[in-house]
Amino acid sequence: MSERRAVIAGTGSSLPDRVVTNADLARMVDTSDEWITSRTGIRERRVAGESEPMSLFATRAAEAALAAAGTRAADLDLVLCATVTPDMPIPSTACIIQDKLGARKAAAFDLAAGCSGFLYGLTVAERFLASPQYESILLIGAEVLSKYVDWKDRTTCVLFGDGAGAVVLKAGAPPSGVLATTLKADGALADFIHVPAGGTREPASPKTIAEGRHYIKMKGNETFKMAVRSMEEAARNVLERAGLTTSDVALFIPHQANLRIIDAVGSRLGLRADQVLINIERVGNTSAASIPVALDEAARSGRLKPGDVVLLAAFGTGLTWGAAVLRWGT
Repeated sequence: MSERRAVIAGTGSSLPDRVVTNADLARMVDTSDEWITSRTGIRERRVAGESEPMSLFATRAAEAALAAAGTRAADLDLVLCATVTPDMPIPSTACIIQDKLGARKAAAFDLAAGCSGFLYGLTVAERFLASPQYESILLIGAEVLSKYVDWKDRTTCVLFGDGAGAVVLKAGAPPSGVLATTLKADGALADFIHVPAGGTREPASPKTIAEGRHYIKMKGNETFKMAVRSMEEAARNVLERAGLTTSDVALFIPHQANLRIIDAVGSRLGLRADQVLINIERVGNTSAASIPVALDEAARSGRLKPGDVVLLAAFGTGLTWGAAVLRWGT
């Protein structure tokens, strides 16, 4: 029996219309364009409107990916949505997206791995496609983090943006497709990036709301160090398992969390600037949407050619991290 590979057949993305610049933020909190840019590399980000849920952007990205893949929603076997900002606690937003798309025969569920969510989803999709029961899977990474941000906290409100990216994965054969993935986690460091209240441990109450415990809390310096080390190790792991080196990489698409993290990881891997895709200055940190949004940008701009080796790496809340390497083409 020939080897089955998970092959990306189409990509899509969707961002809110509203642009929030560093100058806009400087009018809201004690910050400046120079302070934000020098520490993060971010100049602007997209922010959803009050009535715009995550599923809106996820569905739009999914529709674009399906069109690019030439695939009908009715033919999908599975819809996966990587997110930590679902429309509501119950049901999964993947089911809402499935309905909006008309993907009637598809199973659907969410997975939560923060900024590593797309890579976790890619690994799950790859395993499903190894079975002849599944032929076509929609994987979405989508977040509306602006609704979890304290807009008075300059250490977090400057970082995050909203949006969604999606890919259609189909069962294919070598040489194209996912070559290797790796996933890691360390729950002992869960408080590095977390939202303390709103779950079953601290249900919403007037007290938790008054104390601002429904906003993202971060330990920035500790997270930075862990991110650089973990992303480098994960990237080297998948390249080694695929029998490749960094010189084989046509494009490295890292999670767009912080320009200094991206530069540090790229430097440690010995990658040239033209091997690394960076769009953080325009979109900010979109968590699970980060990699698929950048991947769609690369695909639609012609930056990716058939046969190109693409390296992906991410790090996020959990703590979670991981990497994947694939050969572009169908």
